[in-house]
Amino acid sequence: MADMELLDSARHAALRVSTAPDATRHFVQLVAEEFIAASLHYPILFTRHPETGDLYPGALMGLVPDENLCLNPDRTLSGYRAADLERQGFYVSGENIAIDPGHPALRQPLGEPVFDADGAPTPMLQRVQAALRRLHKGLPETERFVAALLAHKLVEPIDLSFRFDNGESLQLDSLYTISLDALHALPDDVALSLFRSDDMQLIYAQTNSVRHIPTLARRRNDRLSGLTA
Repeated sequence: MADMELLDSARHAALRVSTAPDATRHFVQLVAEEFIAASLHYPILFTRHPETGDLYPGALMGLVPDENLCLNPDRTLSGYRAADLERQGFYVSGENIAIDPGHPALRQPLGEPVFDADGAPTPMLQRVQAALRRLHKGLPETERFVAALLAHKLVEPIDLSFRFDNGESLQLDSLYTISLDALHALPDDVALSLFRSDDMQLIYAQTNSVRHIPTLARRRNDRLSGLTA
């Protein structure tokens, strides 16, 4: 936290937050509570934390690093904006909110103000506060959900290989999905427990969301072909 500053309405009266960094986020962490909303717009897959090796879910928004294929022409997201995007540059510090003043979202000349002229939180800051609450509450529940998937051996690697019209080939590794074959082979009592814990709706939200993968591939193909920016 050495580079962090506690958010203060006087010190940070002119602070603005930009969504420009969204354009470089190709995979965005999700908590379980977000699965239903996110599944309407993006593939939800699992990957492993590079430091801990722990499995966690996220929305796949691009096929290569630093490329978001889900942006509108005005560079805003066309679908659900995850809590991990809403809180970019903001963190929980005890009972307070801290900021990383060097974060790209906080260093853009344009953006939404954090405080109004009276020093009160703006709607933007209220969204950040809600996102931080969602993550704080949702991360333990998501860890429990992932542990249940692993305990029942429901997670499997997903093969994502693409070939585009310009001749480029692309293969994505280290991504995982939920196996419907393994799910349907579970004993009835286990399936019932997943249903009663509300895990089943999360499972089907995730498995249904993979239908968006061809859409991402088509968008990248159009970009490589010069049909879109």
